[in-house]
Formats: sequence, structure tokens, C-alpha cells
Amino acid sequence: MAAWCANTGESLAMELRPGNAGANTVADHVRVLAAALAQIPHSSQAKILIRVDGAGATHGLLEHLEALNTARRTVRYSVGWKMTDADERAIAKLPEGTWETSLKQNGDLQEGYFVAELSDLNTRDGWPQGMRLIVRRVKPSGRQLGKLTAFEKKTGWRYSITATNIRHMWGIAGSHQSQFLDALHRSHAGVEDRVRTNKAMGLHNLPSKSWEMNRGWMLGANLAADLDAWVRLLALHDIDDLADAEPDTMRFRLYHLPARLTTHARRRWLRIDSTWPWAMAFTTCWQRLTDLPAVT
Repeated sequence: MAAWCANTGESLAMELRPGNAGANTVADHVRVLAAALAQIPHSSQAKILIRVDGAGATHGLLEHLEALNTARRTVRYSVGWKMTDADERAIAKLPEGTWETSLKQNGDLQEGYFVAELSDLNTRDGWPQGMRLIVRRVKPSGRQLGKLTAFEKKTGWRYSITATNIRHMWGIAGSHQSQFLDALHRSHAGVEDRVRTNKAMGLHNLPSKSWEMNRGWMLGANLAADLDAWVRLLALHDIDDLADAEPDTMRFRLYHLPARLTTHARRRWLRIDSTWPWAMAFTTCWQRLTDLPAVT
């Protein structure tokens, strides 16, 4: 179970669990979330958005997220929602005119995809007061046809629901609308890129027979992933093809550098092949990193 920072791409927390651990175990979610929040500087904790996949749609976790709000901190959440028969009955009550065309991440209309708000029709008890449900419908693909419910087969649409406590975001026009909230949650799909990055940094070698060895390897892989993320953020942010480069690309172009370390006049020199296409990118990166002020 893991948490990443969407702003930087770094791994904030990760916890190994037994193979028989449940996906909806609230205690595990809360523990990983607490470890992740502890990594965020206090200056950035005033407004936090927490996005979780469908495993986070539990009473315990949502109540915990609501309890994190204080006079000095606003915690907003967006969580995947497991549909039930009650949700399908509520969707059936939605007038056709309430469905709006969804938005792409750049704000353009996403034709053929629709969203609507289900909050007022939600009759399920025990959930946080003020929680909103945003439902999305799409035409199912061929491989999804076998997984449709009877209701979805009848309507010809595939549905998904997002639960959120966002009423509006100060200074962001349209942030109260269902289209905005749907697009906001769907951008959480970027977490798959983080999983792929961490695997490329060594997590794909898990597991071994030793639990402690697994923990040490996980820590080393996450440190490598964080260093890679911050190198790109601090030193390669304006260099084409490297600002968002995958680990294999970074290894080929920068980390596995064709160079020789020599000594001359009591100084050490790193001699880079002048024909290497990314020699300038490496020297720029090196200069920017060495110019960073020392941590105090």
C-alpha cells in the first residue's frame, strides 16, 4: 500500500503487507496516510487534496479524512466508490437532461462521456454529511461487456461513481461543478505512472523470502525513485525529453554516462565524450545541483 505526491511525483509512504491483507483495511489506510502527511512540509499542509482508489470508500477512512480538517487545515478528498443496487436505483431516477458532457484534463469536452451528480438521490445512511457523489457513464468496450451488471446491460452504459467532500475551491471557477470534480478525480490515474516508476527502480524484484530484506529493498527502491524525481524537478525541468523522462531513459542518457574520471594538477576531472548527445544536459544538471544551497 503506497501514497505519492501528485505535485512532485515522489513516494511519500509505502507499506508492505501480507498477501492475504484486505484491500479495504481501514487501519492500514490510516497508517499509510499518516506517514504520507508527515512527509509534507508544514507550509504546504494548509490545503490538501487526498485521492484514493475504490478501496478507500469505507466509513472509517472517510470519517478519518473529515476529522483531519481543522481551523488551520482544509482536507479535501476524492475517492472511488463501489456501486451497489441502491446506487443503480438512484442512477435510474436521473433525468436524461441532467447528464453533461465530461471534460478532458485540458478542459476540452470529451464527447461520448457524461457525468451527473447523484448526491440528492443517495439514500444510504452512515456516510459523512455533505459528501457528494459524482456518477460517470461511458459506452463499454468489448472486453468490459462480460463484467456489466444487469442494470448496465439494460441501459447500455457502464457507470462509475466518485465520492468527494469538495463543495468548491476558493479562487477556482467552476470547481463546484460535477464535470470539474470528475476530471479532478480521473487525473488520479497518474498514480499508475508512479507505480511503474517505482517498479523500474527496483520494486519489480520483490518479493524475496525474507520480510526484512523486502522492507530494505522497498526503502532503497523508493529512495532511488525520489532522487530521480527531484533531479528532474530541480535540474531538468526545462530540458526537452528529460523533464518527464522514464527511469530507463534517464539511465541511458544521464546516469550511465560515457565518461572518464581523471586526475590532473591535483584535481579530478570528469571527461565527457563531446559527441554524446546529452553532454550539455548532464553538465547543466550537474551545475544546477551543485549550486543548490546546503541544507540547514
